[in-house]
Amino acid sequence: MELHNSKIDISKDKREKLVEILNQSLSDALDLRSQAKQAHWNVKGPNFIALHELFDQVATEIDTHADDLAERVTTLGGTAMGTVRVAAECSSLSQYPLEITDGSAHVDALSTALADFGKKVRKNIDATDELGDADTADLYTEISRGVDKLLWFVEAHNQG
Repeated sequence: MELHNSKIDISKDKREKLVEILNQSLSDALDLRSQAKQAHWNVKGPNFIALHELFDQVATEIDTHADDLAERVTTLGGTAMGTVRVAAECSSLSQYPLEITDGSAHVDALSTALADFGKKVRKNIDATDELGDADTADLYTEISRGVDKLLWFVEAHNQG
């Protein structure tokens, strides 16, 4: 992968590894956003409006995280790989079940995807910190907090 020249004080070798980690997260985030929209568009049942609006909120917040990831890639001199085709090819998340409509089933499926994404984000806090990039580790920490909060909001619909 060819990096753009930058005067940022992180070595090219480390920046290449950081860009690879960030682009993987970008693919996962774009996939997660589309999964939330899938739930948003197709949810049915007695809690329709609450879940419809919640799933749209999840998609919007994940989209913000995707933008932050992509901008960090370019800050480090990389190229953000953010097309739908790249995300479909590179996402490490499980395929979202397309046949479900029940609100509870969407809550279960989307919370599973959020939890998986959150776990991977937390792993990347340590990985980017070990590469000496506290700023990217901080970005991942911020995303982790946000995803955990979204997970709480979604999971609460099937608890109690």
